[in-house]
Amino acid sequence: SAQILRNLSEKTTLHQQLQNCFSVPDSPIWMDASTTKNCRELEEKVGGPLKLAEITGSRGFERYTGNQIMKISQTRPSEYKDTERISLVSSFAASLLIGDYAPIDLSDGSGMNLLDITTNKWSPECLEACGENLSSKLGEPVPSKQIVGNVSQFLVGRYNFSPNCKVIAFTGDNPASLAGVAPKLGDAIISLGSSDTVFSWLPRQNAELEGHIFVNPIDCDTYMSLVCFKNGSLTRERIKDDCAEGSWEKFSEYLTKTPTGNNGNIGIYFDVMEIQPLVQGIFRFDSADQKVSSFPPEVEVRAVIESQMMARKLYMELRGMHIGPDTRILATGGASLNRAILQVISDVFGAPVFVSDIPNSAALGSCYRAKHGLDGCDFSDVVLNHPQPECVARPTEGASQVYKELGKRYRKLEQALGSQQ
Repeated sequence: SAQILRNLSEKTTLHQQLQNCFSVPDSPIWMDASTTKNCRELEEKVGGPLKLAEITGSRGFERYTGNQIMKISQTRPSEYKDTERISLVSSFAASLLIGDYAPIDLSDGSGMNLLDITTNKWSPECLEACGENLSSKLGEPVPSKQIVGNVSQFLVGRYNFSPNCKVIAFTGDNPASLAGVAPKLGDAIISLGSSDTVFSWLPRQNAELEGHIFVNPIDCDTYMSLVCFKNGSLTRERIKDDCAEGSWEKFSEYLTKTPTGNNGNIGIYFDVMEIQPLVQGIFRFDSADQKVSSFPPEVEVRAVIESQMMARKLYMELRGMHIGPDTRILATGGASLNRAILQVISDVFGAPVFVSDIPNSAALGSCYRAKHGLDGCDFSDVVLNHPQPECVARPTEGASQVYKELGKRYRKLEQALGSQQ
């Protein structure tokens, strides 16, 4: 396959030339959850889930590449043996541009359960657990800002690329999004989408079973924490439809008129099975932590936003990110347009919330990374003229104490639900 990549003819298409190059025609993707057995096996071989998190930044996750590789090596040994190179989607795309095998970058490579994120090398224990001769099939990982080659002669001849065009190591969408919002050390990024994601830039990593730690794509001596939540905007929209007559304006009105802390009422809304904790269902509690069957509409509206944001803060802090005096919350995604929701975020986190009018932060982040790699300068110099985000919410006086107490109750209630599963 490497020889074919290096000798592509500009007279015909990539598809025609590469169609017989794959040992596995249908590669697994991030939605594949069939490797639970392999995750437990990998954890056991390295000393448990916490030990795996210490090494790779995450406990065993079904979608992670190492566990998918282990499954293929065990169930399709001949195909595995025939495999010359295993790529991530990101490094595969870069390979198509340079006409050779492109290396995996450290940041996207952190999402494989294979990379030792303290040494920035493949973990020998993890490689041995997941497949024979795996190191040679992966190649050496590289910093995310490394130039991996020039564009191929195929692109020059067929599409008139400049032969001097450089290609920077490709990375994943989440690391690229981090670069796209141009954060400072200490910032927290909350992406409010169909699922919610909390990113933060950390000076060091600490092992936890929840969430993920990646090598930082814009500074490979630091880290990026990432925690995903399945119940995001779809849950918020359901509450809007059920309780606010399908109107975001009404939803915001309810948020604005209800008191900070919701008079002690807490709702936990897991319409689908959550990632942490592994719980599904709707749970409502009064100020004495007694279960109740329903809330008035305005209480339900505030309850869903408060509980979601308390969860986002809780798991962010478990990953080692703490709110300091200079912390900014950078909000992106659809719900970042709703000022009432942003005010609750500011109150719960105890930090100002900023938004910027930048769609497609992953694409923009990739542009920044290209300049970062090409110029060899500090990332801060690359984003010097980046549009400054606008501060849209600051914490309400007294809110931090309210949410400090409410957050403790939320954590106990969530832990109790998790232990019942």
